[in-house]
Amino acid sequence: MRILVVEDDTNLNRQLKDALTDAGYVVDVAFDGEEGHFLGDTEPYDAIVLDIGLPQMDGLSVLEAWRRDGRNTPVLLLTARDRWSDKVQGIDAGADDYVAKPFHMEEVLARLRALVRRAAGHASNEIEAGPIRLDARAGRVTVDGQAIKLTSHEFRLLAYLIHHKGKVISRTELTEHLYDQDFDRDSNTIEVFVGRLRKKLPADCIETVRGLGYQISEG
Repeated sequence: MRILVVEDDTNLNRQLKDALTDAGYVVDVAFDGEEGHFLGDTEPYDAIVLDIGLPQMDGLSVLEAWRRDGRNTPVLLLTARDRWSDKVQGIDAGADDYVAKPFHMEEVLARLRALVRRAAGHASNEIEAGPIRLDARAGRVTVDGQAIKLTSHEFRLLAYLIHHKGKVISRTELTEHLYDQDFDRDSNTIEVFVGRLRKKLPADCIETVRGLGYQISEG
């Protein structure tokens, strides 16, 4: 899953990026509202962490602009603890959830997992597709109850397919969501990782839909 962090505090921005990367997300960052608005408007993110107090363009204005333009990416708002009015304004502007500063990083991770899960229509951190069970919180995959070892890229690819099970996902969409903006996006790389995943999963778990992309089998 690909996340955008918009936070002007350099240290907090770095801490968020490091924690999210360690949790298996692909992370892009912005340090002011204008840059954040541009990235959120032009790149396909699975969720966005957005601070309210940003230079150039404040977080609420950024959020309102996204929503006016029809951008429905889940947004987790970072607010000041003593400003309850910020929380109300944030929800009214279209935020999906908020965390008050100072916060524990685990809370941010848990709320992001919930946003991504709900956006894909899932109620639990554990998602099943046939014999495959993916635990998003633990970063663990089992097949018929047996744990399988995946690289970070393989896990991210499988997680995206399972979160969107029942849908055909194009190579372009996979590439856009599995790599940050600076990555040399070669769709052949996706084919390589799909091939590796197929060797670790039961036959026909990942189906190729000719000319369209891939989908995870639910049977």
